[in-house]
Amino acid sequence: MGKRQNYDVSYDNDSKDWPVKQEGAKRAIGRFGTKAEAVKKASEIGRNQKPAQVRIHKKDGTFQEERTYGNDPYPPKG
Repeated sequence: MGKRQNYDVSYDNDSKDWPVKQEGAKRAIGRFGTKAEAVKKASEIGRNQKPAQVRIHKKDGTFQEERTYGNDPYPPKG
């Protein structure tokens, strides 16, 4: 099993949209007018790139939710 890919969905105040970015990438995979569209695309990518994790942020940048696809190579203890 390969290393888990991480993707982030967060609001971009400059462009006023919701980009989906792979961790460490300079450019977004896609930019979306709504958060729902961005989350849908990030989830599709996550399902196709297992193991993967999608981290969703609120408009103010704070963490909201995390979705893990495939077998998590770093499962929580307990």
